[in-house]
Amino acid sequence: MSAPSLPVSVFGLGYVGSVTAACLAAKGHRVVGVESNSEKFALLRRGKPTVFEPQLGRLLDEAYRSGHFSATQSAAEAVEASDLSFICVGTPTLKGGQPDLSHVRDVCGEIGQALRGKRGSHTVVVRSTVLPGSIENLLVPALEEASGQREGVDFHVVSNPEFMREGSAIRDFYAPPFVIIGESGPGAGDPVGALYRCVDAPQIRCSTRAAEAIKFACNAFHAVKVTFANELGQFCKAQGIDSREVMAAFCRDTRLNVSKAYLRPGLAYGGSCLPKDLRALVGWTRQHHFELPMLESLARSNTQQIQRAIDVIADLGCRRVGFLGLSFKAGTDDLRESPVVLMVEALLGRGFDIRIHDPEVELTRLVGANKQFLEVKLPHVNSLLLPSLSDVLSRSDAVVLCKEMAEYADLGQKLAPHQHLVDLVGAPASAGAAGENYHGLYW
Repeated sequence: MSAPSLPVSVFGLGYVGSVTAACLAAKGHRVVGVESNSEKFALLRRGKPTVFEPQLGRLLDEAYRSGHFSATQSAAEAVEASDLSFICVGTPTLKGGQPDLSHVRDVCGEIGQALRGKRGSHTVVVRSTVLPGSIENLLVPALEEASGQREGVDFHVVSNPEFMREGSAIRDFYAPPFVIIGESGPGAGDPVGALYRCVDAPQIRCSTRAAEAIKFACNAFHAVKVTFANELGQFCKAQGIDSREVMAAFCRDTRLNVSKAYLRPGLAYGGSCLPKDLRALVGWTRQHHFELPMLESLARSNTQQIQRAIDVIADLGCRRVGFLGLSFKAGTDDLRESPVVLMVEALLGRGFDIRIHDPEVELTRLVGANKQFLEVKLPHVNSLLLPSLSDVLSRSDAVVLCKEMAEYADLGQKLAPHQHLVDLVGAPASAGAAGENYHGLYW
């Protein structure tokens, strides 16, 4: 996929910066690398990389010989020669665990000073890993103060996190899962989008805060996957099982296991399988005197999710609350360990007036453990469960959406102006209920 040649400057030519500079230069873009470290600069000015990465030395040397890559220690020179400036400096960890943004802030000051004497628009691209809000609250003010200009008017700042693995960084740069372009307003990321036409990947436009968060979501999930595999390995090893055999079969399931299934923020898990089987696994390990910290923490985290939903409802100050959905998910009448049942139980204990609608739950059909769980948790459920959605809405000042169902598809349009909607599933049913009376659980 061809792209027009664009002049680019890259600040910080360590691992991320060197790969970014070399790969862009190899595709015909004119790249000026900025490196303040004298030893690194001595290498770069001769087209030599400062880190080892397969193919990087060859790419950088070819770009240097063709005139597509050059190095400087002058921020002003680099900014003047480019339309886009990539910030690729490190963000090491401070003692408290927070990232050290001093290097990023310093580079913003240098770029800002350089922008004072430059004509025309300029785009600053933050490739360094920074926490959500860092661009908006720290980097943009630093650039505005140093430049005397306004972001969004005189220059733009775009978030473009990298997803490169050491050892395969060149391949990852040219064929990533996606290119994230976080922009402060429509069109701000257009120059970055044009630059990445040379990359074989879909481009995702989003806010700068979302872009910053996507990077952390990816790395956190990678850490979860490694820990999950190792804890399962420990569990299997203790029983004489080859965990490689187990995980090979596990990964064959691309519908639920290795997929987007369950990776949607919303209501806590429940039902007859997940809570019971997780307790069995953790209980076995404790009985045999070893720990699986991540797996053991799941139930506690799930309980906290339920408590958070309860708090959101209680903090509204509405005593009359209607629940739409009672079973643990849509498409079933299974009430066992349903988080909704636990929420209703807790709110009843606080004196709330609760009404429930769930067309999938028919009390006369409930038997066995399903019936027993409900009788223990909500012994007077007969008086709470109403057959008509309109009856529940008419008797509620706050409505809690717990299921995605066709019957709730136009829920937002059925609510009165004074009624609050607490959306626990992020369903389209919330359409028309935006504003101060709409309360999304995690959105």
